[in-house]
Amino acid sequence: MKGSYYLAVDIGASSGRHILGWIEDGRLCLEEVYRFPNGMSPKNGHMCWDHEALTAHILEGLRRCAEVGKKPSYMAIDTWGVDFLLLDGDGQVIGDAVGYRDDRTEGIDQAVYEKLSEEELYARTGIQKQPYNTIYQLMALQKQAPEQLAQAEHLLMMPDYLSYRLTGVCHQEYTNATTAQLVSLTTGQWDKELIERLGYPTRLFEPLHMPGETVGRLLPEHAAAIGYDLTVLHPASHDTASAVLAVPTNSDQVAFLSSGTWSLMGMERMEPDSSAKAHDCNFTNEGGFAHRYRFLKNIMGLWIIQSIRRELDGKYSFAELCDMAEAVEDTPYRINVNSNDFLAPSSMIDAIRGACQAPEMSLGELLCCVYRSLAECYGETIRELETVTGKKPEALHIIGGGSKDPYLNRLTAEALDIPVYAGPTEATAIGNLLSQMLGTGVFGSVAEARETVFRSFDVQKILK
Repeated sequence: MKGSYYLAVDIGASSGRHILGWIEDGRLCLEEVYRFPNGMSPKNGHMCWDHEALTAHILEGLRRCAEVGKKPSYMAIDTWGVDFLLLDGDGQVIGDAVGYRDDRTEGIDQAVYEKLSEEELYARTGIQKQPYNTIYQLMALQKQAPEQLAQAEHLLMMPDYLSYRLTGVCHQEYTNATTAQLVSLTTGQWDKELIERLGYPTRLFEPLHMPGETVGRLLPEHAAAIGYDLTVLHPASHDTASAVLAVPTNSDQVAFLSSGTWSLMGMERMEPDSSAKAHDCNFTNEGGFAHRYRFLKNIMGLWIIQSIRRELDGKYSFAELCDMAEAVEDTPYRINVNSNDFLAPSSMIDAIRGACQAPEMSLGELLCCVYRSLAECYGETIRELETVTGKKPEALHIIGGGSKDPYLNRLTAEALDIPVYAGPTEATAIGNLLSQMLGTGVFGSVAEARETVFRSFDVQKILK
């Protein structure tokens, strides 16, 4: 029998989609009903997200659900981490939704370290240093536009803000909040002492809510506009937290690679590790469902390939770019895929040629260099995981959109000495749906939810 419809609104850096989910004959079924573009664009001297367009797209997707005759009873929104919006006492937005690829945080880390050391910050939060983390964005705002912080009454991470636009309820969700580098590993709540030392207004940091909890019902005007009402829930609202929830195994000895614009690689753990060894290897302890920890490393990922394709005006499909790389077989060139040189260059192609000191490098060689550099970085990360945790992962599960890339999957398997599996592709949306279903009693445990994922979706072993 078919159960209630649930809706995952999964928004990434380049696109968003509405994916309906329901349980039928013991399996999780999916249907995409709406897809829309996303991206940063220049505004008032910064690279910003269009939060008004995102809100409009979410409502349009809800209307499409009614059009196909599948009105969801519940919905939840996940996005990337670290970015936020400020609201005043009347609930109006202050400033712009500045994105993590903006350069406002350049060099701002030193202003943070004047208040406390990098080592203490890691010990308290367990979060790896990334120059765009919320902690640095807030310091940039404190230095460059302090009047915005003075006016603000609420700080909402992007999925929290979008849920607020639907319900009028200001909630801060745990998994996305941990990417701010301001949540205590000890309490699982905002580290108010740390926030005070940095001089940020403590009123902006309210009690955190967990995945599966209710945000609220739709505002009456939205329910009237789409023709039905529903309940908005919190998923694991950081997209990687949702993706990891959908890893199709209950073994605690496997590693995961959430492969997309970013590659997030690590293991799920029940206890955090903020040791000096973990810090030196730049691992992070991001929050997961039910206070699990995603002990992982951020790797630049397919952003590099996406940027190359965009720079070529979309002349080639991703499959064609992959074929060009594979035709080269190998190249002596390699890059550090985690270098800030590749975060937001004006020309990704020039940045790679410059890093390799090879201005005449062909497109095929350049692509081969990127793919092989990514795979070798994955292999190195697995070895670091073993060193830090003292446990060798028994397998790697590649999930997310990048799991459809057979060439990168094969190179990854060649770089590792453990089995590699690929799938499910729609891991983030699936994990979003699982949070909702766990919160409403469809599943009694994470183990039961993951068993359902394994039964419902194709998972393939990658051959070297």
